[in-house]
Amino acid sequence: MNQEHSGEETVMEGSCCRQKAVPRSEETLKNLKNRLSRMSGQLNGISRMLDENRYCGDILVQVSAVESALQAFGYLVLQEHMETCMVDEVRKGNLKIVEEAFELMKKLK
Repeated sequence: MNQEHSGEETVMEGSCCRQKAVPRSEETLKNLKNRLSRMSGQLNGISRMLDENRYCGDILVQVSAVESALQAFGYLVLQEHMETCMVDEVRKGNLKIVEEAFELMKKLK
């Protein structure tokens, strides 16, 4: 596997994951993990609803709640990305990071 070096991060060709150059604060990390735990609990609740043969409308309400929570989670990560990673890259002169941000926003819709 080939490696590309971009600033302070190492990117493995064919890999979807990179290391964040600007570490998350403990508070931010705790907040994000708490949100993920709540969403996981909601998903487990939906699974129990299926096992209990619950009404479809009730299940769909819970699905909608999980979707909203996941989208809000994504926006928080995007905000953090823009406030840390993007700012750092723009200061280094890497304006391609703005194009990446637009693509990420499209994915979150």
